[in-house]
Amino acid sequence: MARKDALLRLHEKLREKRDEIRKMLNQERELGQSPRDVGDVGDDAFNDNEKELNSQLMAFESRELVQIERAIEMIRIGRYGDCELCQKKIPINRLNALPFTPLCVKCQEKVEQAGGDLDQFDIDWENAADFEFRMQEMDLTLGDLDQSV
Repeated sequence: MARKDALLRLHEKLREKRDEIRKMLNQERELGQSPRDVGDVGDDAFNDNEKELNSQLMAFESRELVQIERAIEMIRIGRYGDCELCQKKIPINRLNALPFTPLCVKCQEKVEQAGGDLDQFDIDWENAADFEFRMQEMDLTLGDLDQSV
């Protein structure tokens, strides 16, 4: 029962982080769409830099959101905590520090040394919105974990 409780706590932590990122992305999107005051060349340059920074931040947050949603799905199907490359168990300390990580430390190091990143996991960006919608209304219960453990 301790494992199930830990999974439920991690699931709740992931859902809270997911909701927080969604809220930030919506706020940043709204800020990006609001009209800017017309100013001089310096104001234009500042606004361009601000837009670029916001764009990069949104890309980072979007990527993190996809990783969180993947972790939530892995909990649901009973594969959470298994490294996606070597299939060994990811240590609980790593999961507590980075609950949406799909890789153990050794595999993460190999990916980084090879110059790769998590994009190599073939994220289906076209279906990400559909996945998000399906996962939005789903809650995890102990019954769900009984089936997947």
